[in-house]
Amino acid sequence: MSDEHVERRLAAILAADVVGYSRLMEVDEEHTLNLLRQHRREFFDPTVTKHGGRIFKVMGDGFLVEFASVISAARCAVEIQRGMSERNAGIPEDRHFKFRMGINLGDIIVDGDDFHGDGVNLAVRLQGLAIPGGIACSEAVRHEVGNKLGVDFADQGARTVKNIAQPVHVYFANWQGVPHVATHIAARSVQTLVRSDKPSVAILPFANLSNDPDQQYFSDGITEDIITDLSNVSGLFVLSRNTVFAFKGRTDKMERIARELGVGYIVEGSVRKAGNRVRINAELIEGATDGHVWAARYDRDLTDIFAVQDEIAKAVVAQLRVRLLPEEKKAIEQAPTDNVEAYTHYLRGRDYSHIATRANHLMARQSYIRAIELDPGYARAYAGLAVCDVRLQSSYGSPIQVDDILATADKALALDPNLAEAHSARGFALSLADRRSEAAAAFEQALALDPNCHEANRYYAEFCVTGGQFELAATYFMRAMEIKPTDYGAPVMLVNVFRTLGQQNDAELYARIALERAEEELRLHPENANCACLGAIVLAFLGERDRAAKWLDRSLAIDPSDINVQYNAACTYALLGEFERSIDLLEAWLPQAGAEMRLWFKNDSDFASVRSHPRYQKLLQLLR
Repeated sequence: MSDEHVERRLAAILAADVVGYSRLMEVDEEHTLNLLRQHRREFFDPTVTKHGGRIFKVMGDGFLVEFASVISAARCAVEIQRGMSERNAGIPEDRHFKFRMGINLGDIIVDGDDFHGDGVNLAVRLQGLAIPGGIACSEAVRHEVGNKLGVDFADQGARTVKNIAQPVHVYFANWQGVPHVATHIAARSVQTLVRSDKPSVAILPFANLSNDPDQQYFSDGITEDIITDLSNVSGLFVLSRNTVFAFKGRTDKMERIARELGVGYIVEGSVRKAGNRVRINAELIEGATDGHVWAARYDRDLTDIFAVQDEIAKAVVAQLRVRLLPEEKKAIEQAPTDNVEAYTHYLRGRDYSHIATRANHLMARQSYIRAIELDPGYARAYAGLAVCDVRLQSSYGSPIQVDDILATADKALALDPNLAEAHSARGFALSLADRRSEAAAAFEQALALDPNCHEANRYYAEFCVTGGQFELAATYFMRAMEIKPTDYGAPVMLVNVFRTLGQQNDAELYARIALERAEEELRLHPENANCACLGAIVLAFLGERDRAAKWLDRSLAIDPSDINVQYNAACTYALLGEFERSIDLLEAWLPQAGAEMRLWFKNDSDFASVRSHPRYQKLLQLLR
């Protein structure tokens, strides 16, 4: 037995690594390596030194840092994440350098200039649980930091991590001031506070005060149009839809919301629609004081809705003393359609599409067709119709010709060549036609026109999965869920993608985010069978068998004949180990499935445990 003395001490360990480093290296190895060195030289290493830390191990794109103080470690982590957000500004999303970070306070073994032990290992495991740009910490760190840094903590409960005997109580440090995990991701753009000399404004989602709660789509549409109008004004900084809709339903004081959003002014309002009349209330509020700058009420005929939107936008511009250029005034006054009834049908179609079942796609399709009948020049309605037809053909095998879908998308582009949704719809149709290089070009054109186009990011991600490009799919699914906080499907797809990539920690993280979003969606739309079924998949993956079975029964009770629900039920049964029931459903599903869903089936990690089953192998042979 050796009696050599082993030196131990208590230390705060920060573990950090670069998100998607392999993907960045694959795209441009030399540039990525030089950029990492630059970030380290100019920012990362000086910030560590500034807070009294010492980098004791470098593992390619990963770092281990020792601090004598937990507060110093946490303050350093927050400063690095904020600084990296600023350094990424103006760079395309897929080329961002982002860190995941984990912080632990624990006993370490000193080995010269190196450290070992569970105190170090746990910091590394926590880092693996953090979201891109996020910080995960242990209970000891959360206790020591307390309220000293003005950082909120989201309790993630006890988690089992690799090579650590006991479950670990995990917290996410919400350094952006965002209260929930899903909202934290959805509102990531909040993290860089507005530093522009321009007046900054956030238009919060207008409340629906109509007697019919189903009219929410109408008030949301008005909010989005006002955001679009004000975004055309060069003298203003206007927060995007994805940021402000993350605050939908929040009842905080305007002063707090303005501080979280980093803006000087807030616009809030309400919409009451009754028959052919509409009442809109709007207010402009100064964020720092919660004081009212301007307010107005509009009681108008529904046909005046676009004029009201213009008046609100112009009133905000006037109150903030911003000069409106002639071309900006023209853009504000340019209505998406001259026909208010067509506009209403378009908004209703988009609302139907939110619930991805065959019945809803058919109802959305009729709404888009009616909008086109009322206004044959309505580009967005053609784009919406093309997407509906792709969904119906690709998922449900509806007898809609691909050439007809492409013609619909081309009509949208002919009417508005700069409409990102139209390029996205065309890419979606081209992928259905197996013209993959053209489809990729169409998606990239859509993203070049509008990087925040949810449709372009979501459909491109699905396209990448069917082509086996899983890392790229992860990038676009993450962007889609950031843009649209109500997108419960994207995090479910990320679980599948990360399982395929062998990144179990990431899969578990997004499974929990997916579950939180699915629970909120079912609270708002208890009739959403597709959401209940996707939630069942997530619960099965997380090992919550009883809840998974209940959610699955619920989805099948709501819409047992929907083949998409049947497919997702097969996924759930496979994850639960009920292979015969899974294959029974797949055998009934396959003859009805569209081409795109068949491609998805070939790459679906939910069936990893059943792939060797003889009946499953016969299904794969039918795909050839």
